[in-house]
Order: sequence, then structure tokens, then C-alpha cells
Amino acid sequence: MPSSERLRVGVVGAGIGTAHIRGYAGVPERFEVVALCDIDADRARPIAEEHHIPRLVTDLAELCRMDVDVIDICTPPHLHFEQIQQVLAAGKHAVCEKPLVSSLREVDELMRVEAGSGRRVMPIFQYRFGHGLQKLKTLIAEGLAGTAYLATVETAWRRRAAYYDVPWRGKWATERGGALLGHAIHAHDMLCYVLGPAARVFAYTTTRVNPIEVEDCAAVGLQMADGSVASLGVTLGSAAEITRHRFCFSGLVAESNTRPYTNSGDPWTFVGDTPELSEQIESSLAEFRPLPEHYAGQFHRFYDAVRCGGELPVTLSDARMSLELITAMYYSSETGGSVTLPIGADHPRYASWLPQL
Repeated sequence: MPSSERLRVGVVGAGIGTAHIRGYAGVPERFEVVALCDIDADRARPIAEEHHIPRLVTDLAELCRMDVDVIDICTPPHLHFEQIQQVLAAGKHAVCEKPLVSSLREVDELMRVEAGSGRRVMPIFQYRFGHGLQKLKTLIAEGLAGTAYLATVETAWRRRAAYYDVPWRGKWATERGGALLGHAIHAHDMLCYVLGPAARVFAYTTTRVNPIEVEDCAAVGLQMADGSVASLGVTLGSAAEITRHRFCFSGLVAESNTRPYTNSGDPWTFVGDTPELSEQIESSLAEFRPLPEHYAGQFHRFYDAVRCGGELPVTLSDARMSLELITAMYYSSETGGSVTLPIGADHPRYASWLPQL
């Protein structure tokens, strides 16, 4: 592909932004990272040099004035809402790490701003594009899964005290939440990517692993809008780190691998309810044609949407579904009751899911 057809990217934030830079490098025919922005130039300079990024700046406003097509925001969560609007106002497409913003009100406002900007906003949910999860989506699309019964999701990771040495972590005001928001959000998005939205939520949360403000353990029960049920278990105190998804349908059972940070990739196991279904599953998977995975996979699809005008691989509506679940879980834990979804502007936590301490 000629270099003139590549999208020029500026990345903001040299922390998780480094993983984004590697993702763009995985599809070099589609993207060129031309600038890195970070308030700490000394931290960012080695990253820019390693990845041959020609421009290093410390001010988002300066990046917005540059000749770039896309600005990828990888900053602390409390900055996202204003920075996305700043990027759109500059006439650039915006990509933004999770959590997208800090409330349902903010994501609804971003939908309005995006619609009037002529540009696109893509939230990051890179786990959706692992080959194992994509195979399950293929089987569902071909009608082989059948009716959903039960899903279980485990996010058992380990975060020690040093992790919270970063000043904005572990605090409601800056991180906006704990294990449910900053760690298990991807695993829970995978659940909703497969089954659709939840209809009712009951959650317990607690802080037991580190002396922080936000939760680091949770147990959640869901009734999904399709009538199936799901259970979610989350901890940041597991010596053996795993992430696991298991889906029980009338036609098959699908189970992920247990790698903590790449469990949406292969291998997944698929067991048909009958020998005939197992044969159909095997035949279908033999025809599966993989695209790039994870960040590279999301960026690959983003390029097609921007160039051809199709639907983004992850939309603001997808982010809203994720943040609606977050809001419901925190409100349920705070009040001790179940929460019915969807959540509208009349809900007490529409403007912020932060607990009223």
C-alpha cells in the first residue's frame, strides 16, 4: 500500500500507549505512528527512539496542530472526556483506551459531539479480536451455538503494592474504579460481545488485597437480556493469574484458554451437544480465516471503517454497554440491591458511578 494511503497516528501517553504503538506496527501497511506525546519527555524519548517515531511533544494541543489523521489517547481515565473532545475539535479521529469516560452522561455527550464532528471515536476493546473468541462468534453467526444458558467469567490476577505507586492508581478521583473497571472490564466486554447486554445485575465488592480506596475483589450475578444467566468473579490477589470464559449453549460448550492477558486467542475448545453438531463445528472452524489479533486486529478493522465508511469495530454504543454494566455493578454493591438495565438519565448514578461515600 502506498505510504500516502496510510493513516498518520499520534499517540498520547507512553505507558499503555507503548502497546498501542506495537499494535500499529503490526499493520504497517495501514498506519504510520508519526508522533508521541507525553508530559514526561525523558520517559517517552527512549520509546520514540525504539519505534522510530520522528516527533516527540509534551503538549496535546501541539499534537492536535500537527498533520495527523488519528490521535490515540492513552492517558489516565479522568482526562479522557476532555481530551477526546479536544481531538475531535481539531478535526482528527480519536482512539481511546478504557475506560472511555467516567459516566454514562459523558458517553452520551460524546455521541452527540461525534455526530456533529465529521470524525470517528473508537474505544479500545482489543480482546474482542482474539482468534478463539472470533471462532465462537463465527459459530454463533452460523447458527451452531443455539440458545445461551450460562456463562462464567473469571478474572484472577495479582497486583502488589508497587503497582499502586503510580499516583493516580487506586483512587476514585483519578482511576474512577478498581478491579471491575481497570482490570476485568475487558473480560466482561467479551461476555457482552458474545451474549449482548445485561438486563439485571447484583454485585458484591470488597477491598482485601491492598490498602487502596477502590475494590480489588468482586462477585457478580447477571441476568442477560437474552434470558441467559452469568456469573463474574474478580480478584487482584491471585498468586496464579488466569482469565477464563466458559459459555454453555444448547448446541455447544465453548471454553477459553486461561492465559491472563491473552485468553481471547487460541486455543479455545468447542464441544458439540451431539456428534453431528461436533462435526459441523469442526467443518466450520476448518474454514475460519483469521485476521490480525488484539490491538493490531482492532486497528486493522478501524482502518477499513475509516477508509470505507463502515461501522467501527468498537463503537461508542459498545462503550456505553460496558460503562452501563460498570455503573450497575457499583450501584448494586453500594445499595445492596439488584439493578435493572438499561440505565437512563433519571438514574441516580447516570452522571457518575462513583459511590456517595
